Formats: sequence, C-alpha cells, structure tokens
Amino acid sequence: MRILFVDDEPNIRASLPAILRLHGFQVTSAGTVGEALQAIASEKFDVLISDLNIGSPGDGFTVVSAMRRTQPNCVTLILTGYPAFETALQAIRSQVDDYLIKPAGAEKLVKAIEARLNHRAPHRPIVPKRVSAILLENAQALVDTIVDRELRILHLPRVHLSEEECRQNALSFVEALALQLENGRTELLPDLVELSAAHGQARFRQGYSAPLLVEEHRLFCNAVLECVQNNLLAVDVSSLVPDLKHLSDILASMLREAVASFTLVSDAA
Repeated sequence: MRILFVDDEPNIRASLPAILRLHGFQVTSAGTVGEALQAIASEKFDVLISDLNIGSPGDGFTVVSAMRRTQPNCVTLILTGYPAFETALQAIRSQVDDYLIKPAGAEKLVKAIEARLNHRAPHRPIVPKRVSAILLENAQALVDTIVDRELRILHLPRVHLSEEECRQNALSFVEALALQLENGRTELLPDLVELSAAHGQARFRQGYSAPLLVEEHRLFCNAVLECVQNNLLAVDVSSLVPDLKHLSDILASMLREAVASFTLVSDAA
C-alpha cells in the first residue's frame, strides 16, 4: 500500500514514515503543498496522511481537495495539532476519512489506516462551486443558524416577531445575497436595496434600537461566513478571495441601506 505523507516538520517527516515502512507501507514524503501536489499528479496512492497546517493554516485543505479530485478512491487522513479547531474539522469530515490529533502515536495511526483500507469506499470527485452556489445549497441550514442566534441572543420575542417571520426574513436575505453575488455587480440590485430598506423600516416599527439593528447584521454576517468556512472543500478556490471581498462589500451596503431607512423613519417619528 502506497502512502503520501505531508508535513512541514522535518523531524516528523523523518520519524513517522520510517515507522510506517516497518509496517509494510511504501511511503512518499512531502514537506510543502507544492511537493504534495506534484506527487499527487505523478503517482498513485492508496492513503494520504496530511497535516492540516502545512506552512500556513489550512493548507491541508488544498492537498485533500487535490487528492479527492484526482484520486477519489484514496483514503485521506488529516493530522492536526488543534483539537479545538472544530469548524475546520467539521468542514473536512464530509470528505476526509478520519482525523488524528498530534502527536499521533504510530500504533494508533497504523490502526486507523488499516481500518479505513478495510472499509474503503469510492468518493465522488468534488465539483468546485462559487460562494453564491454554496449559500443557496445550504440556505435552509444557514437560516436555521441565523434564526437560532436571533432568538437566543437578540431575544426577538420581546419585539413581537414570530419564529416563522424570522425564518422567512432570513431566507429572503440569503437568496437575495446569493443572487447579488452571482450577478457580480458591486452596486446593490434593486430587489436587495428594497429588501434592506424595508428591513430597516420594519425593525424601527418593531421596537429595535439602532445598535440592535447593527448587532442583528453582525450575527447574519457571521452565520454567512461560517457557512462558507464549513463548506471549504466544495468552494472554487480560484474565486474564493474575490467572492469574499465582493461578499463583504455587499453586506456593508445592505447595512447602510437598512440603517439609512431606519434613521429616516426614526427622524420622521
């Protein structure tokens, strides 16, 4: 069985592959993402063992993604020194067969490899998607997160909003946000301008303060970004940074429209 072992720490690259070879595995080592990608492109592997952070935090995502796309039957294991990094772990669990906490003992690692090889199932290659598609595909889960935080943190029942109203409002914004991202325009589309303005007016009538309106927007932004983070393996890496910059501009514009409308109604009252 051929293993690709990826870690930027020289001592680990020297010791762990040697132990794996004693257990009968053929091991190729790589110390950088570039070396790993070159090995994936030129050789076939049965197992990938990669550090989560190779040089830079999250570099292991790149290696895992490349292996899944080119060799979908390869068993993939992630090593991480950050057991509390739960969002990253949840993001990789759907595509990574297992993860182990550093320092992983050789016996535990060998058992994990053998267990996964004995129950190996083919994985379908990941089709990379834009952030807009990620938001739409996970709209209901995203709405659940937004509404839960609104009810739990903002205590919306105090301002006379039902959970169903919260859900419909959040879904409208998620769908409009995804459409704006897909459109590619920096200037807000008319529907999103109208939605944001109406939201500001409605929140004033429902008894919100301006700080509470801003806090609601912050919770919405965090939920959107966590949705992207939890689906990193499915995101088109080449468009991720431009999409996130565009997303940031759109969210800021949405808040400006809501606050302007909120202030206008407040002044008139």
